[in-house]
Amino acid sequence: MHQAFESGFAQNLLARIAPTASKRFAVYRNNVFVSLVEALKARFPAVECAVGAEFFAALARDYAGSHTPTSPLMMHYGDSFPAYIDAFSPLNDYPWMADLARVECAITKSYHARDATPLGPAAFVAIAPEKLEQLHFTLHPAFKLMPSTFPIVRLWQMNRGEAAIIPLDNLAAETALIHRPFYSVLVKAVSPAGGAFLNALDRGQPLGEATDLAAAIDPHFDLTAHLHLMIADGLITALTLKQP
Repeated sequence: MHQAFESGFAQNLLARIAPTASKRFAVYRNNVFVSLVEALKARFPAVECAVGAEFFAALARDYAGSHTPTSPLMMHYGDSFPAYIDAFSPLNDYPWMADLARVECAITKSYHARDATPLGPAAFVAIAPEKLEQLHFTLHPAFKLMPSTFPIVRLWQMNRGEAAIIPLDNLAAETALIHRPFYSVLVKAVSPAGGAFLNALDRGQPLGEATDLAAAIDPHFDLTAHLHLMIADGLITALTLKQP
C-alpha cells in the first residue's frame, strides 16, 4: 500500500496538473521538476552548451516528465538520457549528441568509482617475454570507455570551452578514454583500434588476443605506446598469467 502510494504520488508529480489540483501541490511539483532539470544540467554541461540553455531546459523537462528517479542518489539521474536523446527527433541533425551525453554519463561514473592502487612499470619486469601474450589485465574501477563514430572527445572539448570550434568534416572517429587517476576525471582520445584493444583487455581477453584485435583494425597499431599510456595513467591494478 505504502509503495503503491509512493509510486502514484511520483507519477502525479511528473504528470500534467489537473484543474482541481491544489496550488500547494502544483508548487511542490514544480520544485521537483526544477530539481530534476538542475540535476541534468549539472551532469550534462557539454550537451547544454551544444544545444543552448533554453533548448536544454525544454529537453530536460520533457525527459523528467517521463523518467522518474530510480535512485535516491541524484548523481545517477539521467543514466537513460543519452538513449532519450537518440530517439528525440528534433536532434536528428546532430547524430553525435547522444554520444556526447554518453561521455558525460561515463564521467560521472568514473568520478564516483571506488579507488584502487595502480601498478607501475616494475610489475612487468618479473614476466618472461614469451609469457606476455598470455597476460591478463585488471583495469582500474574508474576506467570507462566510450567508442564513437564521431570525433567525440574533440566535440566534448569544444563544448567545454577547452578547444577551438572547428568543422568536423576532416576529423577522425575517436574513442573516449575516461579515467580518474587522482582527484579529477581525465578524458582522452584514443583511436578506434586503441579503444578495441582496451575494451578487449577490460573484458578479460589476454594481451595477445587484444593486440591481434587492434591490429586487425589498424595494421600500424602501436602496442608499446598503448602500454605506456596505461601505465602512465594508472589504468592497470593487477596482472595475471593464465595458461592458454
